[in-house]
Amino acid sequence: MWKTGISKVEPDHIVTKGYRQEDLVGNVPFASVFFLLIKGRLPDANEAKMMDALITASIDHGVTPPSTHASRIVASAGVPLPTAVAAGILAIGDVHGGAIEDGARLLQDVVKLMNQNNWTLVDTAQRLLRSLKEEGKRMPGFGHRIHQEDPRTKRLFDLADELNITGGHINLMNAIAAEFAKEKPLPINVDGAIAAVISDMEFDWQLGKAFFVLGRCAGLIAHVYEEMTTQKPMRHMCEAEVEYDGPWERDLSEHG
Repeated sequence: MWKTGISKVEPDHIVTKGYRQEDLVGNVPFASVFFLLIKGRLPDANEAKMMDALITASIDHGVTPPSTHASRIVASAGVPLPTAVAAGILAIGDVHGGAIEDGARLLQDVVKLMNQNNWTLVDTAQRLLRSLKEEGKRMPGFGHRIHQEDPRTKRLFDLADELNITGGHINLMNAIAAEFAKEKPLPINVDGAIAAVISDMEFDWQLGKAFFVLGRCAGLIAHVYEEMTTQKPMRHMCEAEVEYDGPWERDLSEHG
């Protein structure tokens, strides 16, 4: 028997996490229903506002990310909208969008140790960075190829403070940023901010990419629709000079 605790579907009757779905429709915002699906309860007012902010923070970042490239290139081939959007979602992985998951996992593990050992935030940040350096790894969620200070990070952290959500994970992230600033300032990017906030909201780190996918899907739909309705099929984009570095031209007759 296949069991699920998410929804029960019967003729003329749909129940999702204990609520009739028609009662949720028009009464509970989408972000709050997502919270319900994962947590099994509806969020309070502060959690609901934070959820909406987290999803909105990932909604789009222009045409340069790999997911947007993928969606628009595939859309240019004349495929249906869902296919092109799916292509963009498939481009989300450990490098593009993965820092949320990696950062949340690390933060959750280290904050647990911090609480168990009564370490200070500064001591914990220094221990973590020292350990990562010894392993030849980088701290996820820091640095950005465009922004010197990611505007989304400040907004999310300010909102977390306002809504009384800020806890050990956000505080540790800021302590790590302070350690970086002693040598060379390195901004907390939106992935790092989301990782810290969802950790303070007690979401499993394995849901990190889910928040990115949920937000970015809307942006990808907009890009695909724009590509389909304003551009010619098979248009030239993302052009770059290509230098061939394969073997020189060969004569097939010389092959034994």
